[in-house]
This record gives sequence, structure tokens and C-alpha cells, in this order.
Amino acid sequence: MKKNSDRNFDSIADKFQRNIYQTSKGQLRQQVLLRDLLELPEMQQPQQLLDVGAGQGQLALTLASHGHQLLLTDISGEMLAVAEKNAQELGVAAQIQCQQSSLQQLSEHSQTYAVVLCHAMLEWLAEPQQAISCLKQLVAPGGILSLMFYNLDAKRFGNLIYGNFDYVVAGLKQRKTVSLSPQHPLVPADVLAWCEAAGFQLLSKTGVRCFHDYLRQPAMQQSHYQQLLELELAYNRQEPYASLGKYIHLLLRAV
Repeated sequence: MKKNSDRNFDSIADKFQRNIYQTSKGQLRQQVLLRDLLELPEMQQPQQLLDVGAGQGQLALTLASHGHQLLLTDISGEMLAVAEKNAQELGVAAQIQCQQSSLQQLSEHSQTYAVVLCHAMLEWLAEPQQAISCLKQLVAPGGILSLMFYNLDAKRFGNLIYGNFDYVVAGLKQRKTVSLSPQHPLVPADVLAWCEAAGFQLLSKTGVRCFHDYLRQPAMQQSHYQQLLELELAYNRQEPYASLGKYIHLLLRAV
């Protein structure tokens, strides 16, 4: 992977917390991922998990509160420092280990894990297809990869229904980079093909924010959050709704 082209969130850790984790979209994403993961048979007993591109570790810390041990890795030392501070405050520091490392560096070692998490990282990488092969090396035979990525199809659909026709015709290319906007949104069919070629078998597909981002009255995202969450959880594994999610969550088994 071209390390110089992969996104590092040093210097904007606080902005990331405000604009993502503390909003309805971040909260909803967390709840969807937790539902999907905690239903896995592999997660019914405490596990040693690897979280690649863990950022500030919100999901990891919640999983730690369920008894799991986690290694959090990220190329951003500032993001991991926030994760360590939050782990102390939540009383789960003994179950959390942080390591500043790239995915490529991790895959050069021989250790594997029964469950590997990689959420909202693939779309920031210069070479996402190569990243899938690196992730495969980290998953134990028969183990699980939890992969969530930004959905290019949903980005196009959302911009069309909001009338941003010129932007769509221009290939969804922005004149300037928006700091928290993913640089390389991905086509789900491509990602699934990469995963299958690397030796993964699809177990399930879930849309994340299938309805949230399309509300005509954005204020309802927060004012009706609980009702919206219930509806997302009820329908986000069904088509066509799953494919409309701003993010796609795949659970994959290493075969």
C-alpha cells in the first residue's frame, strides 16, 4: 500500500469525535455493528480480537465491556491516545492494548486472530484491494473478518435525490478535499469480489444508515433517533435497503 497516500487523522482527533462519534450517524453505526457482531457464535465467549484502523476505539471499548480482549491498531498516534484515555475512564484499560502500526506492518507478522475488525478504513487507503489480502493474513483459518466500508453506490444515489446532478456527472469528484469525507468510496460488488478472491466466504451483508441520511428533515435524525434506529435494525439486512446503506458491513469467514 502507498503509505504516503493513506489517510492519517493526526491533528483532527477532536474534530473526528465531534463530527462522527457524538452524532446520530455515529451512534447508529455503533449500534448496527454491535448487533451484527454480538450475534456471532464466536463472540459468545471472551475472545482476543484485533481492531485494524481502530481510531478512537469506541466500538472496541464497548466490546471490552462484554469481556473481550482487544488489540487496537492505527497509523494515528493521536487517535490511539484518545482510545487509551477513554479506556481508562470506562474501566476497561486492562483489556485494551494499543499499537501504532499500519495494516501492511501487521500482516508481516505471523499472529492471527479468530475475529478481526476493519471498519471505515478501506475507503481511506490508496490500494484497498491489496488491503483485503493483508487482512486475510491476520484472520485465523475459519475465523471472521468484520469489514465495513463507504458505499459509492449510496453516495451516488444520495446526491442524485438531492439534485446534485453536476457533481454526479463529474464522477463525484470534489474540487477540494473535505477532511472527514472518505477519499475512495467503494463499489460493494468490487469489494465482495476482492474478498472472495482472497479466500473469504460471505456470511452476511448489512446496510449501515439505510434511511438516516436520506431523511428530508435532517433534524429528525436526532429528534426521532430511537424510532429510526429500530427501523434501521429491522430492515437493514433486507434488500433493497441493505444496498442503500451509506456504509456496507460484511461478515466474512476465512476459508
